Amino acid sequence: MSPVARPRAAILALAIAAATGALAFTPAAAQAQQAEVDIAYEQFTLPNGLKVIVHTDRKAPVVAVNLWYHVGSKDEPRGRTGFAHLFEHLMFNGTENYRGEYFTPFELVGATDMNGTTNTDRTNYFQNVPTTALDLALWMESDRMGHLLGAIDQKTLDEQRGVVQNEKRQGENQPYGQVWTKLNQALYPEGHPYHHSVIGSMADLNAASLEDVKNWFRAWYGPNNAVLVLAGDIDVATAKDKVAQYFGHIPAGPDMAQPEVDVARRSADTREVMNDAVPQARIYRAWNIAPTDTVDVDRLHVLARVLGGSDTSRLEKRLVHGDKLVDSVSAAVSESQLGSNFLVVATVKDGVEPARVEAIVDEELAKLLAEGPTAEEVAQAKTVIRAGFIRGIERIGGFGGKADALAACEIYAGDPGCFRETLDNVAAVNPAQLQAVGREWLGDGDHTLVVMPGERTPLAESPAVDPAPLALPPIDPDYTTTASVVDRSDGPPMPEAFPELKFPELQRATLSNGTKVILAERQTVPVVQMSLLLDGGYKADALGGHKLGTSSFAMSMLDEGAAGYSALEFAGRAEALGAELGAGASLDGGNAFLSALKDQLDPSLALFADMLRRPAFAPAEIDRVKATWIAGIKQEKARPNSAALRVMPPLLYGEGHAYAMPFSGSGTEASIASLTREDLVEYHRNWVRPENATLVVVGDTTLAQIVPMLEEHLGDWSGQGTPAATGEVADVALPAAPRVFLIDQPGAVQANIIVGQLVPSTLSDQATEFEFANTVLGGQFSSRLNMNLREDKHWAYGSYSFSPDALGQRPWLAFAPVQIDKTAESMAELKREISEYAAGTTPPTEDEVAKVRANEMRSLPGAYETASAVRSTISGMVRYGRPDDYVQRRLAEIESLTPAQVADAATTISPDALTWVVVGDLDQIEAPVRALELGTVQVLDADGLPVEASVKAPASGADAE
Repeated sequence: MSPVARPRAAILALAIAAATGALAFTPAAAQAQQAEVDIAYEQFTLPNGLKVIVHTDRKAPVVAVNLWYHVGSKDEPRGRTGFAHLFEHLMFNGTENYRGEYFTPFELVGATDMNGTTNTDRTNYFQNVPTTALDLALWMESDRMGHLLGAIDQKTLDEQRGVVQNEKRQGENQPYGQVWTKLNQALYPEGHPYHHSVIGSMADLNAASLEDVKNWFRAWYGPNNAVLVLAGDIDVATAKDKVAQYFGHIPAGPDMAQPEVDVARRSADTREVMNDAVPQARIYRAWNIAPTDTVDVDRLHVLARVLGGSDTSRLEKRLVHGDKLVDSVSAAVSESQLGSNFLVVATVKDGVEPARVEAIVDEELAKLLAEGPTAEEVAQAKTVIRAGFIRGIERIGGFGGKADALAACEIYAGDPGCFRETLDNVAAVNPAQLQAVGREWLGDGDHTLVVMPGERTPLAESPAVDPAPLALPPIDPDYTTTASVVDRSDGPPMPEAFPELKFPELQRATLSNGTKVILAERQTVPVVQMSLLLDGGYKADALGGHKLGTSSFAMSMLDEGAAGYSALEFAGRAEALGAELGAGASLDGGNAFLSALKDQLDPSLALFADMLRRPAFAPAEIDRVKATWIAGIKQEKARPNSAALRVMPPLLYGEGHAYAMPFSGSGTEASIASLTREDLVEYHRNWVRPENATLVVVGDTTLAQIVPMLEEHLGDWSGQGTPAATGEVADVALPAAPRVFLIDQPGAVQANIIVGQLVPSTLSDQATEFEFANTVLGGQFSSRLNMNLREDKHWAYGSYSFSPDALGQRPWLAFAPVQIDKTAESMAELKREISEYAAGTTPPTEDEVAKVRANEMRSLPGAYETASAVRSTISGMVRYGRPDDYVQRRLAEIESLTPAQVADAATTISPDALTWVVVGDLDQIEAPVRALELGTVQVLDADGLPVEASVKAPASGADAE
């Protein structure tokens, strides 16, 4: 259900996703530390072939259920591209014994991290559920594994086909959104399983038949082609009983052969240039390399870090900091079963010829392969990967959690613990071996794709062809099953009790300089996280007399060199310590953060203090970051969603208001270009101060341990001069009538619709009631807007609503990216849904409120699985003046909410004061939108400035052509 993508590294996913630095280590040291970062597991196999892996982690009353099927887009027959992903969507539409949306019972029990994904090699389904809801999860997963076919009909197929096609449009409508399709076609010959994209072609999706669906299920969705991981608050004895109970009766399917490994090594370099509606050129260079579960691919991960995978890599030093020719550059490995890819991606600065960048990439790679990396580079790259793994194993489920690592290892290596060998391979590699593996795989045979700004050329898709037959081999007679012991006639088993909410005790201290400290102890991994909450934020740009974007820019510069360290030296020091640190701003304040390995906490704190107290604001670094920042603003304008969110706040709040700036906080090209070092120094002096700051600390430490360290590094820190006044955010009256604003995106295949208004502050007495009202309308998968535009009409991949926190009036926004020919119809549906709901014509029902209440209450015990989740909640308590027992108070408030209270809160939305922003191809959307007569219609440019209308409004009631 989530966007499909090329698979990332299957086994190193945890490490790469969270990678930072750590102390250099030797293979022997790594062996000694293995227990510290291990994922212990037990495994068993049912008679029908279902492999089950169990990992016990009692830190939270939640179990991650992660079911992987060894089938992906590589297994699609000719003429049926995109079928694996289409079938994944069908798996969420009910079974023979449960007719309804798959998400609904999980929302009722408070499940989190619930989704499904497809890549080239596998399809997976996962959900984190409260411990007492494990039976529900196993019943639901086993029911769609064993009892699906009778529930699939033509209506369901047509519905999900439409949803998938809108997902495809949504991806390709983004800047650079056609790149992977082009790369697949260039890197792999026609007929290779990786030649086509995971999401497939429109023609093939249109041609998929009901019989295709049923054959796909019969072929690939048997228990003998699946791996089930249960991780969290569970033991192997419980798992054996429950898995046998729910899955044991399902017969094995045929043994479907996996394709042979085919790296598709290329003998010659190739290149292609394509135009796209992008603000700047981007270079993609790719090699076909060794498949997953090989020593070579593990080593190439390390080499990628040296070349371009970190802030101190060679390409970063040369192209970003040295020659200043790119705004960003990266090198990474994307692992796959039949063969992987080594990728270098560089976003070229405006005005720079891509050929200059390509030449330097060639030069740096040639030098690396000729001389090999240094011992220091290799040690740092190793520790980056290992530290990332330590951070990653805090999560049990969801994307990249421990359950994912175990399942990936079993699917690709036949060994759930293959990550141990991978870590050993990384720990043992030396510079000569990295040089050798680079020479082996990164020589001739690369493909370069250069995306240039220009008019987008639609992708040419092959017409539908007769599909190749899907041969079903016989079922292995050695597979046996047991009789079903589950009565499925009454539907899924809903738990009668749920785990109690346990939020960590908050411990407090105050430093000598007045900074408040709040600690929540968590010993799950040897990591300490902290967040320093400051005044200021985006609103300070206006209230403090700063230029637009100053708050975000100044905070982002804190880690670009400090206390004598240059930007590169600072980044290198952080990586050497295994520390992640930086700073940023939000609407109502600033934030500086640190994540430190426990055994390096003291020196990491010293670096954190340097960043806060002594930022360099070096002119050369300011100029470099300004150029990249301005390029980022142009990228925001090129993406339909962010383009709309840039112009919406000034429309809602009005010129001069403290919140009337792009929601990204990035400012404008002009305001950023005009920033001076003095502007940044002034912001730092006014807002990065200890007097009113609060430091939230969560992790593996105690108050007795952390306070002396904080006193040493921060206790004598004091602000200069008088603290700046925060100022009040003014209230704004709603507009007297609805308004519609259009932004042209020529050639777009979708229109991005955003509609909203201002609602009371997060501090409002009715804030919880309004959050409930929003959730009923558009805050969940099964909410009204999504059920209408996605599941019923299948005009959109998704439609939701939200209201971000703010001390002043906050925006309430609903959105829907829809197929371009359904823009006006979608707006009409959004208008109808919102109007009828707000007016009380279709008020929230008892069942809807009960579902939201149940989800909110029952998800809380598992919501604080990670230290970052705890830290975020405490930070919200500080920012919005909430008491220490806020989590418990909110639970009690939720429990007592009634439909009448929620209905009353829904009246906060005023359909007669809505502001609409629609980004799309004006040639296709303007006349139909004007014909709706939702309000005055005005065309804006990407900066939110009026432009001359391109068509005349049709006469009242006229049909638009």
